[in-house]
Order: sequence, then structure tokens, then C-alpha cells
Amino acid sequence: MSLLASSPTASVPARWGFFISTQPYFVLLAFVLLAGCGPSVNRYVLIETSLAAHNPKGADAIVQSAEKEYGEKSRLLYGMDRGMTLQLAGDYQQSNTVLEAAEEELDRLYTRRIRTETLAFMTNDTALFYEGEPYEQVLINVLKALNYAVLGQWQDALVEARRIDHRLNVLSDRTTEKNAYRDDGFARYLSGILYESTGEVNDAFIAYRKAYETFEAARTWSHTAVPSQLRTDLLRTAEALHFTQELSEYQSLFPATRWESSQALQDLAHVVVISYNGRAPRKEDRFLDLPISLDALQLVLLNRGFSQSYRNSNRSMDTVLYGLNGQVVRVALPRIVQQKTRVPLDRVSLIPEDGTPVTLNTELVHNVTALADKALSEKMAGLAVKAVARAATKYALAEGMTRGAQQAAGNDAGPWVGLLVGLLTKGWAVASEEADKRSWQTLPDEIHLARAWIPPGQYRVQISESHDALLPEAMRNLSLGPGETAVLIQRVLP
Repeated sequence: MSLLASSPTASVPARWGFFISTQPYFVLLAFVLLAGCGPSVNRYVLIETSLAAHNPKGADAIVQSAEKEYGEKSRLLYGMDRGMTLQLAGDYQQSNTVLEAAEEELDRLYTRRIRTETLAFMTNDTALFYEGEPYEQVLINVLKALNYAVLGQWQDALVEARRIDHRLNVLSDRTTEKNAYRDDGFARYLSGILYESTGEVNDAFIAYRKAYETFEAARTWSHTAVPSQLRTDLLRTAEALHFTQELSEYQSLFPATRWESSQALQDLAHVVVISYNGRAPRKEDRFLDLPISLDALQLVLLNRGFSQSYRNSNRSMDTVLYGLNGQVVRVALPRIVQQKTRVPLDRVSLIPEDGTPVTLNTELVHNVTALADKALSEKMAGLAVKAVARAATKYALAEGMTRGAQQAAGNDAGPWVGLLVGLLTKGWAVASEEADKRSWQTLPDEIHLARAWIPPGQYRVQISESHDALLPEAMRNLSLGPGETAVLIQRVLP
């Protein structure tokens, strides 16, 4: 039983009365099929290397230099990646300019182009415009709000808080599945902090309450408990608003929680620490090769093996082998590759000119890896159906083109022409099958948060020496007056 069609190299008589040497054609076709399959330097590896070297400006330069590489279909992704690297580099104003353009691009993408959908169906989903996952779309406004808060532009930060509220309300209305991602505890919590920092206590309480409900509803899949600080925030704002019923309810829910009143805190300064920990998950291809003949089954088993059927293989070799055999249909689906942080919590010390240092312990408020896994699992069924249909269509077209070319060449040259055209078309069907692996990879694995009220004065910020943290130079010294709020952002790797 032959696994591959025979590969003639001798000259064969063509229908038109002259000789065709097939060997150069095999070389040419193999070159065409293998083009684009070679490895390329992953920009995210370079970005992470720069960040690990405490060079966020270098990381931003890498993203900026790769703008053309992102291409028109990934303009949104470029804006998200650059918005993050600019924030880490301390250029908060430019970060917001880029993120604003990304948000405008997102709004434009709600109107899709039919020809783009058709091209994606005939090749792969990377031909589609990248629209981002819902949690990524929310994080655009979160990053903008943080940038404005760091700059002290609190009214602009509140605008972003209201945009977050609107975006999440629309998402909740559109999402029918109860256990799906339909709200965002961290985004709600940050909105509450912004509202309270500007004296809008009623809006803060509403945001805190929604954050608490969201954390509770999603904790089974988000692996994120209700932050302990959020409990004190609910008690404090409920008491400040004289919401006796709500205050009594939360006191019953959190009997061991100690808290101070808003009146007791009004003459103190307020510090919020946002810690980006680790690296966001990435995606890779998971190939499923479906043989449609016994010969093809043997080839797939020899090439991949039972244990390798869902792992990456040598795509160049697969393209040639399956193109020659002509009886293998490839389906590609994305899978999440976790890159979990090894830092469960962070400690940031605020050291005054005189007095006792204040240590803030952060806690998990946003599990990006869990959100990415949830987003993919929610749409995996649809991706699988689409991928199978696309692979079957490409195979049918390749088969039709091969038979048509074979018949047109006649009895003498037909088998050779059919072999060559089959290698090209069916090899292309295999080579072009690829999952959409785009994602916002400059995000962290987790986002941690801490907040504290401290006496006004001058402070030196000292980050923990137990892990490698990146804190912009401008944030290493604080000067705070009564009632003022400072937002610190750090990046922790790995």
C-alpha cells in the first residue's frame, strides 16, 4: 500500500508535442508551498526581554517599529500593545492618544466587510480584522483611566469610568449566558476608586456593589476571590451615605472586617498601587489532520503519531507530504498557553522623611489568563464548526482544480499535470490552515491592587526586593497633601 503518489523525475511527453521535465516543477512548487512557513522572530519575546532589562522605552520602540508588520487587519492590536508599552515607559499622555485611536478603530470595526469574511473563509481567520476579546476592549478604557489618574486629570479619568460602565452595560445586555463574561469586577472596582477619589461617593458605592456582585458571580472560573479591601470600601461608603439597610447587610456578610469611616480618612492622603504581574497567555495552533483514505491514515500516523495529533508539527514537511498524498484535510484551532506569574503578592513600602514606613500588600483583582481561557472556551464550538467547513471547502476546491487540470492536459500528460496541480492546491490548503493566534500579549498574567490612607507628606517608594519589578522613576518619590490621591503602576516579571 503506497503512502505517497509516485514522484516521477524523468521527462514525459506532453500533449502539445514537446517534453516537460517535472523535476524543476517540483522544486518550484515546493518553494512556493514552503514560503512563509519559516520561523520569524517573535516581537513579544523582544518586548519581554526589554522589560526584563528595565528598558520600557526599548519595548515601546520595538512595538512602534513593527507597526507595518501588524498590518491593516491588526491596527487595533497595535494600538493596544503600544498603549501598554507607552504606559510602562511613563508616557501616559501619548499612551492615551494611542489608546484613543484604538478605541476609535474598535468602533469602526462593528461594521464588517463581506469580502473580508469571504477571504477569511477561504484562507484562515487572520484575514479578519482583529476586534479584541470583550475583556480586552474593556481594558482599553481601564488603561486610559489609569493614565489620566496618574496625570492627575481626574475629570478625564471619570469620563473613562463612565465609558467603562456603558461598555459593560452593553455587554451584559448582549450576553444571554449567565455564566459567561458579562461584567468585569476589576473594571467596576477601579471605577469606584476613581469616583470616591473625586468625592462622588454615591457613584462609588454603586460601582463597589457591582464589583462585589461580579467577583462573586465569576469566582468559579476567574479564580479571583472578592478583594478584602473591597469589603471595607462597601462598609465605608454605605455608612457615609447613611444607607443603614445596606450597611447592616454588609456587616452581616463581613463580620470580621475592620474599617474606618470616611470622616476619619478625610484628612489623610490616599495611595493606590496597580501591579502588573507576569506575562499574558499566548496562543498557538492545535492541528487536527483528518485522513480520508487508508493510505492517508497511515501517513498521518507515521508523520504525527497518536500522541502528537494535537501538537505543532513541522508545517513545511506536512505541506509537502500531505500535498503529494492529496487525501488529508487539516483543521487548525487555537489553544491557550499559560505563562503564569510566580509572584502571588507584592509589597510596596512608603518610607516617610520621618515616621514609620507604611507597607502595602497587593491582592489579585484581575486574572487575565483566566479571562483569556474563558473567552476562547465560549467561542470554541463556533470556531470548530467554521474551521471544519473551511477545510472541507478548500479540499473540495483543490480536488476540483486538480481533476480539471488533469482532464485538460489529456491522457498522456494528465497524470503528471494532476500530480503537480494537486501538490500545489492541496499543499496550499494544508499550508494556509492556521488558527487566529492574535491577542493582547503586552498585558500581564494578573493585575494586583492595594490602597491605603496615609499621613500627608513626602515619601520614598520602595518596591520589594524579592522579585524583579519595574516602577517608573517619576513614581519613586511622592509628595501628598490631605485628601490627595496618588496612583502608582509597576510591572513585575516573571
